[in-house]
Amino acid sequence: MKNLSIYILFVALLASACTKKNIPHYTIARVTKSDTASKVIVNIGSRLSETELLSIAGKIKADSATLTNLQVYYLLTGHNEKSTGPNNFYATAKYPSAQLATMQDTLKDNDGNVVRLKITGLSAQVAKKFITLIPKEISGQKILGHFIDDNNATLIIPFIDVVDPQKELHLLELDTAGKVVSATIPTVVNKDGIQQLMVTQRGDYITLKDSILTQYSIDDMGLPYNSIKSGL
Repeated sequence: MKNLSIYILFVALLASACTKKNIPHYTIARVTKSDTASKVIVNIGSRLSETELLSIAGKIKADSATLTNLQVYYLLTGHNEKSTGPNNFYATAKYPSAQLATMQDTLKDNDGNVVRLKITGLSAQVAKKFITLIPKEISGQKILGHFIDDNNATLIIPFIDVVDPQKELHLLELDTAGKVVSATIPTVVNKDGIQQLMVTQRGDYITLKDSILTQYSIDDMGLPYNSIKSGL
């Protein structure tokens, strides 16, 4: 019965997850419920502001009165909630119970409910400036994408040197000031039809497919550490 009630709630939230006035478009990815919290994962298509994130949280809160201790997790396109890295989500919004709310909880949604919002990803303003960085090292090269790594606040740019007869792939990583913090020529390994780009001696690697860069750690037994879609 518990699984059935969660399914019914998921369908109801899914039906209501549409674009309304002053509420950015979002979709419900998953709803889970435990004895201590109700977790809703939503897909968002861009880096939203605090006000926009609160409007989504408030909409979900209003549509799901039966969910106790609601927690909303915002997932950017191309990111994977099952990655093993520390910050898979762009932001989280948590509604504390009345017993746990304190005087420091001053942030509220549009309906006046106390909410704790934490944004871990780079803002849209920072990302827009970040994505335009083209250091002199790659001027005129074939750029394969601009990948913002929110875990490290860096920009990863894979490119191919057009004058290199071997057409080797290069990886350049920049900080928010545009300084190069890493420059790598990965070793290419083809395994089970997948091109793995080895970036460390111990075997950490990345893959590039459909404008998504996925990072893998040798410690995680094949699970992705992080995945990033090119662009904002």
